[in-house]
Parts: sequence; C-alpha cells; structure tokens
Amino acid sequence: MVKYKNKIQKQILIPMVQFMNQEKAGGIVLGISVIIALIIANSPVRHEYAEILHYHLGFIFNEKEFLNFSLAHWINDGLMSMFFFVVGLELKREFVGGELRDMRKVVLPVAAAAFGMLLPAAIYLLFNSGMPETNGWGIPMATDIAFALAVVHLLGDRVPVSIKVFLTTLAIADDLGAVLVIALFYTSEVSAANLSIGFAFLAVMLAGNKMGVKSILFYGILGIGGVWLAFLMSGIHATIAAVLSAMVIPADALISENSFVARLRKLTHRFNDAESNDVRTLELEQVNIISRVKTDANNAIPPLQRLEHGLHPFVSFFVMPVFALGNAGVSFVDMDFSSLFNNNIAMGVMLGLLLGKPVGVVASVWLMAKLGLGRRSCSMTWRRLAGLGFLASIGFTMSMFITTLAFSNPGYHIQAKVGIFAASLLGGILGYLLLNKK
Repeated sequence: MVKYKNKIQKQILIPMVQFMNQEKAGGIVLGISVIIALIIANSPVRHEYAEILHYHLGFIFNEKEFLNFSLAHWINDGLMSMFFFVVGLELKREFVGGELRDMRKVVLPVAAAAFGMLLPAAIYLLFNSGMPETNGWGIPMATDIAFALAVVHLLGDRVPVSIKVFLTTLAIADDLGAVLVIALFYTSEVSAANLSIGFAFLAVMLAGNKMGVKSILFYGILGIGGVWLAFLMSGIHATIAAVLSAMVIPADALISENSFVARLRKLTHRFNDAESNDVRTLELEQVNIISRVKTDANNAIPPLQRLEHGLHPFVSFFVMPVFALGNAGVSFVDMDFSSLFNNNIAMGVMLGLLLGKPVGVVASVWLMAKLGLGRRSCSMTWRRLAGLGFLASIGFTMSMFITTLAFSNPGYHIQAKVGIFAASLLGGILGYLLLNKK
C-alpha cells in the first residue's frame, strides 16, 4: 500500500505540482479551455450550453429577488473580480518593490504599453467612427499576459531574460491601463448612495492598514461583503472594486526580516536542545516549536504577497478556464458569415490588435530613443521588439472581457470575438517566429 502511494505521488502528484508552478502552465490551461469552449459551442449540445450560461442564480429575501444574475454575469462580475483582485495585488507589489518602482528604468516598456493601447484604439475608431459600434474601441487595447508569457517560455533560452522582463513590465502597465479604461469609460449609470457605501468600506480597510491590521479575514470580509457588493449594485463594474480593495492590502509584514531571522535562529537552537525520542512522532515541545516557526513564517510574509501567492493558482487554474468556457464559445455552425461584413467590428478589432500593437510598441521605443528618454539594451534588437509587439497583440482575456462591457448585442459579441481569435492566433505565431530566430 505504501509503495502504491509513493508511486502515485512520484508519477502523478509531484509532476502536477511542478507543472502548476510553471508560469506557462496558466496559459496552456487557458488555451485548452478555449479549445473546449469552441468544441462545445459547435457541437450538438451548443443550445444547452447557451441556456446554461443564461440560467439565473440569486437570493430571495422577503419574497424579493436579490442579486439575481445569469451564470454568465456571475462569471464576468464575480469570478473575474478574483482575477482583477490578483491583478491589483500584482500592480501594488510592482509599484512598491518591483519593476514599476523606479519609473526611470521602465520608461521604454511603459511607453510601449501606452502606445500599444492608443494606436489599436485609433485603428478601431478609424473603421467604426460615427457608428453604433464605436463603443468597442477599448477591445483591441489589452494584452493577455498569460498567453504571451506562455509563448515566450516555449522558446526557452532563445529569448534573453531582459526581453522577458520587458514583456512582463509592458503587460503590467497594460493591465493598469485596461483597468483605468474600464473604470472611466465602461461604467453604466451610477448609484451615488451605493458608491458612497463602497468607498466608506474602502476607507475602513485603508484605516485598518494604517493602524497595522494584518488579518486577511478582516480585509476579506470588508472587501467582498462591503466594497465589492456595494460597487456591484452601484453601476460601476465590480472588478474595479477588486482592484481598489487590492490597493489597500498591507504590503508590509507583521514581523520584519531581521526579527524573523533572529526568531528562527532562537527557535532552531531550542529545537536542537529539546528532548527527542526514538519513535516516528515528535515530543510535545518539538511540535510547539515547529508551530511557532510556522506562525512566525506566516507573519513574516506581507498580507499582499500571502494573498497573491495563495490566490494565483485558483485564478490561473479555475477562474480563467471558467471565464474561457463561458465566453470563448463562438458557434461557427449557426454563424451567418456574411454578418461579419455588415459592420467593421471584426476588422477593427483584428487590425487594432495585429497591426496597432506591434507598430505601437516599436514606434514608442524608437521615439523614446530619439528623445533621449530611454535606450534599448543590446539584446533588444528591432526584430525581437517586433516579436514582442506581435505577442502583445494576443489580447484574449481582457479583450473578451471588455467585449462583454462594450456591447449588449450578441451579434456584436461574436464579431468582436472572431477578430480577437484571428489577431491572437496570428500574433502568437508571428511573435514566436520572430523571437525563435537567433
């Protein structure tokens, strides 16, 4: 029996954990989920698939419905809030002690992100200006960091570390831009009362941070039961509440690094001096010392990083696949392909991503260099920069999400998704080919 368990652990559990710890794993699982969604949407059960997504879930209180939304709405406003919460945590970490801490060092990738958002929006508007479809200008602005980094990791050491850092920083700045676009331009009618309640809860969370409260439970209850719920009912998209909540999570630990090292050294000596036995179980004193080490280790990690590392697997391997299953299912069986040419949504999205992203990225770096505001590293050749630009045109997750906010017409959703699929697939292939060359 023990041999059988060891075999399972060695052949199944350990490889699974190793796979999940790889950065490219999230992109691979997301890609598989997209393929599954497309298969289901074009199978004989496609109508049942659509009905499930429109099934309403909610609460009844005093014979009145409360938070009664479709399953698709719960996915996009509920589960995706977890994704945006992690995005917010990552952004704060980068501003506090990461790539975005010193703006002088990130001028080029931040400029590339800005140009790589503005030019795609301009191209989309060039095709759709003055039309009812104008509201989709934000769709081609976003970069999907999971897919982009998955492609980079497939290339291995053929891509220098500096290139990976550039792409990661670009994508982080891109995420911040996308959050601002959603907050400022894709918000419906606002309920001032609910919004005030949300900001009141946010103020309490901020006060707790300043007072030294490190309890994740404290921030979880106020963030979900207060800020998120109030924003959901205010008209401002609930994902913005997730980002704002993340920004007030403490980035400092309860125990400093030096104190933790001193405590660990002291507890190690106590453990060595503790009375031991010759059996497999530990003595009570040893158990207590180890428990103290675990508590101190937990308190030495800032709540921001504890939440980020704790939620990242859940977001990567549950939230994102579920989002893909709920939004990537385009039925080509029932599609009237002539409808793709009734307007320029698909063309605007596709060219915005596929043309606007790489041109924006390359042009921004050239302009910053000419102005003396930044300089390329030796490994950052123009070919590699163009390859990164094409990888940045993989806009799947955030582009899909903005599509749900920009349009209420299901036909427009399909057209935008076709543009996103085409640009992301071609951009990924072209980026891979350009970066694959020595």
